[in-house]
Amino acid sequence: MNERCLSRSQNSTGLSIKSLIMPWLDWLPYLTETLSAGAAKCVHSGSSGSVRGCDVRILSHMLSSCLNLVFFISFRLKNQRKAVITAVDKKVPNGILEEQGKRSLDLLRTSLVSLPGGSTQGTCEEANKEENKEKNRYPNILPYDHSRVILTQMDGVPCSDYINASYIDGYTDKNKFIAAQGPKQDTAADFWRMIWEQKSATIVMLTNLKERKEDKCYQYWPDQGCWTYGNVRVAVEDFTVLVDYTIRKFCVQYQASDGTKTPRLVTQLHFTSWPDFGVPFSPIGMLKFLKKVKQVNPSYAGPIVVHCSAGVGRTGTFIVIDGMIDMMYAEKKVDVFGFVSRIREQRSQLIQTDLQYSFIYQALLEYFLYGDTELDVSSLEGHLDKLHNTSAPLDRVGLEEEFKKLTNMRIMKENMRMGNLPANMKKNRVLQIIPYDFNRVILSMKRGQEFTDYINASFIDGYRQKDYFIATQGPLVHTVDDFWRMVWEWKCHSIVMLTELQERDQDKCFQYWPTEDLVTYGDFTVEMKGDTLCDTFSLRDLLLTYGPEKQTRLVRHFHFHGWPEIGIPAEGKGMIDIIAAVQKQQQQSGNHPIAVHCSAGAGRTGTFIALSNILERVKAEGLLDVFQTVKSLRMQRPHMVQTVEQYDFCYRVVQDFVDIFSDYANFK
Repeated sequence: MNERCLSRSQNSTGLSIKSLIMPWLDWLPYLTETLSAGAAKCVHSGSSGSVRGCDVRILSHMLSSCLNLVFFISFRLKNQRKAVITAVDKKVPNGILEEQGKRSLDLLRTSLVSLPGGSTQGTCEEANKEENKEKNRYPNILPYDHSRVILTQMDGVPCSDYINASYIDGYTDKNKFIAAQGPKQDTAADFWRMIWEQKSATIVMLTNLKERKEDKCYQYWPDQGCWTYGNVRVAVEDFTVLVDYTIRKFCVQYQASDGTKTPRLVTQLHFTSWPDFGVPFSPIGMLKFLKKVKQVNPSYAGPIVVHCSAGVGRTGTFIVIDGMIDMMYAEKKVDVFGFVSRIREQRSQLIQTDLQYSFIYQALLEYFLYGDTELDVSSLEGHLDKLHNTSAPLDRVGLEEEFKKLTNMRIMKENMRMGNLPANMKKNRVLQIIPYDFNRVILSMKRGQEFTDYINASFIDGYRQKDYFIATQGPLVHTVDDFWRMVWEWKCHSIVMLTELQERDQDKCFQYWPTEDLVTYGDFTVEMKGDTLCDTFSLRDLLLTYGPEKQTRLVRHFHFHGWPEIGIPAEGKGMIDIIAAVQKQQQQSGNHPIAVHCSAGAGRTGTFIALSNILERVKAEGLLDVFQTVKSLRMQRPHMVQTVEQYDFCYRVVQDFVDIFSDYANFK
């Protein structure tokens, strides 16, 4: 056990990091034994029947199998697109996860129900005034009088000091946040007035404008140019769209009767990866988002304004994760129950569901296990030296230890149902690499032919765009029709091939394009229009025709030749060149999914996609996170970036990129 995990103090009401993580790292053969061990390691504060004691008892059970619990819940929600991976790959008897998941879920719900709903002394008289009722998005989500944000009263406008927003304390900072409902059309001016009067420089938005066809929030900012909301002028300065969130920068200026005030910069960070139902499938995006919020918010600014739709569920989840990470740093322990109880005194119903409650623990566990692995490009060389700084030249303990954390990720075999159906097994080149059901590429079903919607292919997120890649295996002779059907139906204009047809006398991929002229596969005809040999890859222009509709589409085929039969490419420039060529093609063809394959669609495929995302971030931010990038890929398809050599290659290519291009613009 890591000795930096300090034991819980005798009089503490929180859970030490050691008691949080010990059952997890000591994973016993059976979860039931783990739960018993976890319970023994947690010290109750108060009687076993007390609310506080109840929570600690639940934590001791739940945290030992926290991630198992979350993926169990997530997979059983019909509308949840993605699920959570556990961080331990151990064999567990059939049925034990489901049984234990149900037990843990019951305990979790008991804990959430045992939380005080809000302040016993709090009143909502201002919110319930007739003049203010229409300003509330939901009639049962109201701010307390003692903690509500009070606006400056406008002359001749009764109750103009009211907005549905509450001050919320952070871990140590009083009124660190303002928890607000999503603005309505008739409260947008009040919202911006609050931003100005409170001197807030950062807005955290945790909802989309519409979800499940329901209005969740009014768009209170202009897409371009400037709008005026009451006396506040808001102009768009800049915006950046990333895969999990969008950053918008506004120039905000108050137009008072005595003259226009000095403009201020306000940054909105809009988290777009919260699904319509449930919680994000992984806490990685939220932790990155939280870090960006901390970086962006100036030390001199007023409270950070956080809102979702009602301003309690997702808003509370974000605030609690922030507070508990701060507590983790300061005290080496967490007290989620205590913190939620405290902030509910300031705004009722913060944290609304058991999924949100469990997501908090999942995020804290993720943060503790893996920490902050982000690097500035200027520190990359030093980091590589540390990873390789061992007495024996070929001994890479540091690198191998980092990679080992990835290989310990549990593969969700129970979520590979479609790929394991008898009718589909023969369509898989490697039986260990099967797409997860939640993000598999689904083909249109052929009339009267069951199971024809399956292909061994997975949607993979890019740096800026979800489902930007399709990671797939090299086509087999009997799946080549499906391959071209996938390319057509998902409008792929770019195919990246990272293997030769044969390697070491073994078939790695069926040749699915013509050497010359044209060839027909099912309903599709493929015609060679051009074949150019570049330094390390072939560039083929293929004309794809869909017979039934006589429609055509140009597809560009990038065939990388620089990957040897064993190991990795000798240098990174060839990979940099092909990534640049693919990105240029994407910009010209509309950014539809890029089909990427090697033989099995995991090792080289994962390395290419990882490098594409990493280099794109290096260009945009000057930052990289190889570990979390690869971890995210493995949560979307098993065995992505298969070997420690491929993992090391990701670092090496970035270093080559930095060495070659001191000005990132050369890469565009």
